[in-house]
Amino acid sequence: MAITTNLDNSSYGAKDIQVLEGLEAVRRRPGMYVGGTDIKALHHLVYEIVDNSIDEALAGYCDDISIEIHADSSVTVKDNGRGIPVDIHPEKKVSALQLVHTVLHAGGKFGHSSYKVSGGLHGVGASAVNALSEWFKVTVYQQGLMHSQEYRKGIPQGPVTVIGECDPNITGTVTTYKFDKEIFKDDIDYRFETLSQRFREMAFVTRKVKIRLMDERTNREATYYFDGGIISFVRYINRNRENLHTVFFVEKELEGISVETALQYTDAYAESVYSFANTINTIDGGTHMTGLRTALTRVINDYARRNQLIKENDPNFSGDDTREGLTAIVSVKVPDPQFESQTKVKLMNAEVQTVVQQVVTEGFAEFLEENPNAGKAIVTKCLTSARARDAARKARDLVIRKSALESMTLPGKLADCSSRDPLQSEIYIVEGDSAGGSAKQGRDRQFQAILPLRGKILNTERARLDKILSNEEIKSMISALGVGIGDNFDLSNLRYHRIIIMTDADVDGSHIRTLLLTFFFRYMQKIIENGNLYIAQPPLYLISYKNQKQYAYTEQEKEKIINDFGVSPDKVGLQRYKGLGEMNPEQLWDTTMNPENRTLLQVSIEDAAQADLTFDMLMGQAVPPRTRFIQTHALAVQNLDV
Repeated sequence: MAITTNLDNSSYGAKDIQVLEGLEAVRRRPGMYVGGTDIKALHHLVYEIVDNSIDEALAGYCDDISIEIHADSSVTVKDNGRGIPVDIHPEKKVSALQLVHTVLHAGGKFGHSSYKVSGGLHGVGASAVNALSEWFKVTVYQQGLMHSQEYRKGIPQGPVTVIGECDPNITGTVTTYKFDKEIFKDDIDYRFETLSQRFREMAFVTRKVKIRLMDERTNREATYYFDGGIISFVRYINRNRENLHTVFFVEKELEGISVETALQYTDAYAESVYSFANTINTIDGGTHMTGLRTALTRVINDYARRNQLIKENDPNFSGDDTREGLTAIVSVKVPDPQFESQTKVKLMNAEVQTVVQQVVTEGFAEFLEENPNAGKAIVTKCLTSARARDAARKARDLVIRKSALESMTLPGKLADCSSRDPLQSEIYIVEGDSAGGSAKQGRDRQFQAILPLRGKILNTERARLDKILSNEEIKSMISALGVGIGDNFDLSNLRYHRIIIMTDADVDGSHIRTLLLTFFFRYMQKIIENGNLYIAQPPLYLISYKNQKQYAYTEQEKEKIINDFGVSPDKVGLQRYKGLGEMNPEQLWDTTMNPENRTLLQVSIEDAAQADLTFDMLMGQAVPPRTRFIQTHALAVQNLDV
């Protein structure tokens, strides 16, 4: 059968085939190497350089790493490892230092003579950072000499040269670079909190290695060092929770793979499990996570059966039952890790699952036998979870059976949009009937749906799924979104690709927003991870002078607008919006709902462990941590409604 086309292919020939030399491929397609050009990718540049220092620590040659963000947003990473080799490569006839920074897939981690395990195995990290930097400088301390080389946009500005002498006992590598604003075009910069959280995790999973972060821009500093490793990590996560037993820890090397696991059950309802491969936080899990979960379910069921803690005719606990209230860290060191991508978010090695499963099964079974009180407490927790989950299953099925409109029992029912294309549709979750009425009148009916909530939804941090599904507001959200919940959650059924939380700019509005965020984080986290959740930013003030009217979204913006008017503050009209209901439909559309004018904050999870801690502290059972937080930050509060 012949295939015909009307397209003129005569212009397509060998001349159209491009060959990108050197690091040009990285600059043309940064997303393939660092995940994009957003702030997440910007932070990834730092991680790639620090990962190299961590690899030296894993090899036993480094115990001190420092990261400094300078006033001009350049970054210096310094370690006391062996230093990158500077001698001439026998085949390429250039310094090894230049080779690893200018040639993709050049590095010392493909074999195992220098590194048994490492986070960076692709030989891409250092060269990719160099390619995406306006300038890049590396200095190596070896054998009493300081060797240095500089680059511009990945291109060496000269050979590796000796720039001075040093103490022969001093070794290590110092890398300083500044990201290229031609690549990272948005007005973005490093966030101290994001970096410090990442380095805290690195310190937890790399025992007895000091990691220090300094920020010249804000004069902030943080130092991390943990003797206890991941045991300390578990205790850190659970510091505001009631623990059911001491921390279980097992460490063993099997088939060349080193496994460390620490876990503890608490009175919480959510699971807090984090995985690391060669110290890299694999946020999407992988085979080591699967091995851990499989082992726990099997061991707990075997222990419960053997000790007659569950009835003979009762079914086994499910994986969900055995993970309620679980806090666990699994960290593996793998000689040849296979990640899903260069950003290393998921471990793919099939053999790791078997090894982790075996190590955890043997260790945890022994722990339960030696600690019968812990075993009984864990099984009791699982029994309660199983009963609640069965009740939740019935409640969930009831919710699913009902149509969206049938389950909407609120006076302000879902006002759906005309479009049936999820990519084009968005839903506003609105506080109260008053704001809901204005939003319904002001919206664009073609693509904007409105779901008003009456009052404050249930605090899902302190309730199991069966109780959660009895809450009318939550049932309304589940029905409206279409994704289900629990075992039946399916992101592909999401009816709106923008879910926008719109609450009043007061204390109650902040509380409702936090309750909603807690629900999404605990039970629909994939919606956040997929970038579907947003927070609307209504204006705080309407400022008027003569025939001019402007909206201000912050205190700083208010001051600027008044200054731009060129009159004293008492000459302008100032209206403070404490609630969305104070705006008429036209004002709400102009300021908060019109895609051309509105400001939306996209909700993301930069550090799952820290987010877990924050929700636990703000919304959990323990009162003292929340009291300490309030006392610490009380003086910084502005515009408090009293």
